[in-house]
Amino acid sequence: MPFTVLLVDDEPLVRAGLRAVLEAQPDIEVVGEAADGAAVIPLVNRLRPDVVAMDVRMPLMDGIEATRLVLRTVPDPPKILVVTTFENDEYVYEALRAGADGFLLKRAKPSEIVHAVRLVAEGESLLFPVAVRQLASEYGTDRAREALDRAGLTDREAAVLRLMARGMSNAEIAADLVVGIQTVKSHVSSVLAKLGARDRTQAVIAAYESGFVAPG
Repeated sequence: MPFTVLLVDDEPLVRAGLRAVLEAQPDIEVVGEAADGAAVIPLVNRLRPDVVAMDVRMPLMDGIEATRLVLRTVPDPPKILVVTTFENDEYVYEALRAGADGFLLKRAKPSEIVHAVRLVAEGESLLFPVAVRQLASEYGTDRAREALDRAGLTDREAAVLRLMARGMSNAEIAADLVVGIQTVKSHVSSVLAKLGARDRTQAVIAAYESGFVAPG
């Protein structure tokens, strides 16, 4: 079955470009489009896409609020891929904090767009570029540092979190640590539970905000 994608952007040319790139792939199907975040919830409920490619800045409802609504109200919600013009935009960071799973620049090459959709759809790694890592570290707080200290991660869990923060998939982490994928999945689940994180994105943000992982 192909990965299904909903495109959300207020610029018709951007949607058309993304559709052309994605529909050229045999394993990706664009199932719908929306021009504003306000239209996302009914479309997600009706179309059940695997991925929503979400613009950040839109006139009625921006991608941050739309992301929050999707994750809060939709059972088994889709993955959210933030699509934006500026990589150091604080709106992007806020969207990731709201629960988006990855980040893509509108000027990305077709191959990068396809890779981003596949990566996010598979759900085992993150698109977390250097510019966003820097923003996360700048948002660091004593509360974030204290929360990570209280989590009491084991040495192996700490190693897994560092590799997650580098955007590595479970398979890549397993190869790096020379362990099985199921072992990595178990460690990832434990890290999320100890940090009180809903998903990998929140865990990685906690790692950068606490200073546990440095940007770069």
